[in-house]
This record gives sequence, C-alpha cells and structure tokens, in this order.
Amino acid sequence: MEVIADYQDLCGECPVWDPLTSSLYWTDNTGNRFYYYQPATGVHKIQKESFQICGFRINAGGGFTLINHGGVWRWDGAGEPRLIASEVDGVRLRLNDCAADAAGRLLTGSNFYDPAAEYERAKLFSVATDGRVTILDEGFELSNGIAFSLDSKTMYFTDSTARRIYAYDYDLSTGAARNRRVLVAVPSDEGLPDGLTVDSEGYLWSAQWYGSAVVRYDPDGKVERRIPTPAKQTSCACFGGDDLGDLYITTASHSEPMPVMPPGYDPVNGLFGGALYRTRPGVRGLPAYETRLA
Repeated sequence: MEVIADYQDLCGECPVWDPLTSSLYWTDNTGNRFYYYQPATGVHKIQKESFQICGFRINAGGGFTLINHGGVWRWDGAGEPRLIASEVDGVRLRLNDCAADAAGRLLTGSNFYDPAAEYERAKLFSVATDGRVTILDEGFELSNGIAFSLDSKTMYFTDSTARRIYAYDYDLSTGAARNRRVLVAVPSDEGLPDGLTVDSEGYLWSAQWYGSAVVRYDPDGKVERRIPTPAKQTSCACFGGDDLGDLYITTASHSEPMPVMPPGYDPVNGLFGGALYRTRPGVRGLPAYETRLA
C-alpha cells in the first residue's frame, strides 16, 4: 500500500481517474480542497480551495459537475462554480456522493444524518443532461457510493449507516430505477460501506469506513476478497493508471464517531487516515462515465 500524497485530508473522497490526461482528481469534502495528481511526473497539487466538493465527475466537453451540501454545480476547472440546482419540489439538495451513468446523467443522494437528533430522510436523485432533477427513491439514512453493472441494467446505491448496498433495475434510456433490493447487508462487526466502484469483471469494490479495508463483492453480493488499508476511516476507491490496474484509495484524518461504529472500535486512538494510497490488486477497472451537462 503506497502513499501517493498526504495532505492530512479531513475527509478525502471521490477519487476519479481521467484517461484523457492520465491524471487523478480527488477531494477533501471537509477541508474544502480539490486535488490533482499526475503519475507520470509524480506531481500532485491543490487545484482549488475554499469551496466544498463532496463529489464530482468530469464533464464531457470540459470541466466538472460538482455536488455539495448546497446542490449541483458546473465548474470549468478555473473560475468559480455555477449553481445548477439547490432543490427539487421543495426538497433541499444537501448532497454527499455521486456517479454518472453511460448516458451522461448524474446520480446522487442526500445526507441529513444526525445521530443526536431527528433528521430528514435522504433521497436518491437523477440530474438530467439539461439540469432537471428528479427524485428516484427515498427513505435512506446516509446516501453514499453509486455504481453501475457492466451492461448498465443494474444500479448500485450505498446507504452507509444502514449498512446496505442496494441494487435497482436501471433503464438507461429513461433513467428510471425500479425494484430496489438489498444486495449486501454489511455485518455490524465490520465497517460502514462508503464509496463504491465496479471493475472490468463486474465485481463491486466498497470502501469500509471504520473498517480499514476495501471489500470486493461478486455480482451476487458475496465477499470475494478484502484488502486491508492502514487507515481506519477508508472512504472511497477508484481504478486508474494507463492500464486501469491501479487502485487509488482515499481516507479521512478527522475522527467521526457514530453510534453505528462496530463493537470495540476506538474513535480516539490509531491512524484514522488522511492520505491518498495506491495498490495493485491484480484486477483492472473501468473508466468512470462522464456527465454531459450542458
């Protein structure tokens, strides 16, 4: 497990590989920093500061589509982001993670989780290429990683504190998601499922917050392998490199204790995270879909 960069990210998240430039982007959604890394030169740098980016995707034609607690944004990569939507049908878009589908839509979910008080239940949203936002489903605790099967007929969606990874029947032509069912129910003695990606064999890779691991599941939801990480708060993973054989892993240095911690978890001592890691698991990934927001 190689340390690529260590900015002591408070909550490193959402690594995305850009095959056109052979570079990696990731974000610290609590520290409000956005990073760039180019393996060929070894150069990594802060590309933007003082703006919260909880998740993002590269947008076809240039720039990025961003999400944060204020909504959905477009950013050209240089100037200031432009707000696309902050609510839909009176529902706030307080968003946490995202992914694009093969048609260029953005899929994302909300997060109001507060273990100390009553909180609004999260929703799953679809953002069309013209910026229209649709509610696909609701009733979740803490929305997180989203991914798609190789044929785009199944969408996977993570509810972290509920310890569930759901599967939906997905219609790429319309963006409709139906027939939600539990694909993975993570045991209470493991970490929480967080960021999600799918490899070239159709297997799912789920980072485990509190779990010091990235777990690979087969398409039926069975554990195929578990890759240990040095960081207790492992947040997300993606494949990159010229052969898409590198697995980049983000982590979080700021300890966030919650009642759903596994038994015996120590929220005070140990290495929580903060670094960006890389390893070679012997499996290749797929390039992330781009959004196509006008």
